[in-house]
Amino acid sequence: MKKEIYITDYNCITPLGFNVDSNWNALLAGKSGVALHKIIESQDAFYASGINSETLNGEFDNVFVQNTHQEFTRLEKMLLLSLKPLIEKHDITEETAFILSTTKGNISLLKNQEQLPEGVYLSQLAQKIADFFGFKNKPIVVSNACVSGVMAIAVAKNMIQAGKYKDAFVIAGDEISEFVISGFNSFQAIGSEPCKPYDKNRNGINIGEAAAAVYITSEPSENEKWRFKVLGDSAINDANHISGPSRTGDGLYGSICNAMKEANVSAEQIDFISAHGTATLYNDEMESIAFSRVELQNVPLNSMKGYYGHCLGASGLLESIISMESALQNTLLPSKNFEEMGVSQPLNIITENQPANIRYILKTASGFGGCNAAIVLEKC
Repeated sequence: MKKEIYITDYNCITPLGFNVDSNWNALLAGKSGVALHKIIESQDAFYASGINSETLNGEFDNVFVQNTHQEFTRLEKMLLLSLKPLIEKHDITEETAFILSTTKGNISLLKNQEQLPEGVYLSQLAQKIADFFGFKNKPIVVSNACVSGVMAIAVAKNMIQAGKYKDAFVIAGDEISEFVISGFNSFQAIGSEPCKPYDKNRNGINIGEAAAAVYITSEPSENEKWRFKVLGDSAINDANHISGPSRTGDGLYGSICNAMKEANVSAEQIDFISAHGTATLYNDEMESIAFSRVELQNVPLNSMKGYYGHCLGASGLLESIISMESALQNTLLPSKNFEEMGVSQPLNIITENQPANIRYILKTASGFGGCNAAIVLEKC
């Protein structure tokens, strides 16, 4: 019999706040971090969800007042702030894993450099965070495009069930950078307004930045205020295209089916779907097809991209945290900026705050290269 795996603690650093409570209150009030930003001098301002650097630096200096002698990048500060509250409540042992999810890491360090700075390697970024907090095992890096955050939860679950570890700290983070903006611009994927997932008038994504952290264990203490069981997971690559999603939703469909099968949960039992919902023409359409094929078209669904933008490797973990908070608060949040259905298959898009009894959550993600992932969480 497989070990039962639980998430018992989490935290996040976003443009809407530097802890879960401030984020939740902002979301309840319908606030969004998406605003006009000018990142590249030669280009016009564009809509994105960015953390104020001055606020970030001030918070970091307050929290880590005794460690200011060491130099940290913006992203490293975000990651350290997200993880610290969890470290203070849970012990690090020889059987504790440390997992970092990110797509680009410290990519900004490459600017105007003739040689590769050491900190730009994802393994070095993970080791620096691990060393700071005193982790005893070699860090694990999960970097698989925009499914990384969801996959990091799955990696922790499966490694603990395999007996390699007893618990794990999983963190995720990415920041807005010229590199990322230039890349999405080349695809003509960046929206000219705040993004509108699944809406008829959607025209592209808003890039976002955030850091998030969760604590996962097979041995939750009796003092935990709450716990979510990670019931099932799956990741499938449909190899459709280097950037374009499958037109038939095969990879996402298979991921959802596998995760629900392992969780032993039927479509009728799923209470809420936290979807990827990037607000690009093809991603949202693909998701609607996949959800319809699994007969989930009537399940309440939202995308968090209208609040946070697309936070790349942090999005899956951050959105999982908000999903669990929704279950704890018995409240479904709307998919911001949605007005008129713009996909071919019916979806039950949430349009306003509403009370709900949420037990089973399906969290999905899709990304470049045809990667897709899904997990099923149960509120215990």
